[in-house]
Amino acid sequence: MEKRIALVTGANRGIGKEVVKQLAELGYIVFLGSRDLEKGEEAVKKLIPQDNIFCIALDVTNEESINKAKNIIENKFGQLDVLVNNAGILYDSWHDVSNADLKTVREAMDTNTYGPLRVTQAMLPLLLKSTRGRIVNVSSEAGSLASMKAAPPAYNLSKVALNGLTRMFADLLRPKDILVNSVCPGWTHTDMGGGGRPIPEGAKSVVWAVTIHDDGPTGGFFRDGKKLEW
Repeated sequence: MEKRIALVTGANRGIGKEVVKQLAELGYIVFLGSRDLEKGEEAVKKLIPQDNIFCIALDVTNEESINKAKNIIENKFGQLDVLVNNAGILYDSWHDVSNADLKTVREAMDTNTYGPLRVTQAMLPLLLKSTRGRIVNVSSEAGSLASMKAAPPAYNLSKVALNGLTRMFADLLRPKDILVNSVCPGWTHTDMGGGGRPIPEGAKSVVWAVTIHDDGPTGGFFRDGKKLEW
């Protein structure tokens, strides 16, 4: 396959790290985005093939950090083919909507919603240079209005808004042949999830959205390649 360039945010551990691994195994050149560069570099050392993986400092809440990452990718490869907005925080199950802490809500929104918005806006000029662009927003069924619960409030709200961004960017970029989808990896055994299915299974669901054919869906919400209700 042609060498395709991918960026995965929040990728020094968990699903993001596994997505980097699976994409590298498929021949992608992958930038492993990590807010803590040292932790990102340690993660890269544990991945194979390392020649396909570059660690890059990236804090999705910091525009200067995002622009520096964008410049590094542009100077090295001139374009970006895949953006996986994976960075996420705060499964605030200790609250419900009646006692939600607004500081916590704002913090979740800043990373889980505004983060993908910032990164997508910054990387869009590079994505528009690709002939087969893909944007995958790692969301959650917790953000589905069809099955919405009273908790966790900050996390749920941030994922509802992320799904909204997916629909908006999908509409904007449809004429540019950039496919934009939300993916719920399912309840997965990560530090935040604390249980569920193995991380490689959750990551595989994300990789599916990266590797879909050019005539595949856009503006959709999926888990394991199957549609979820918004």
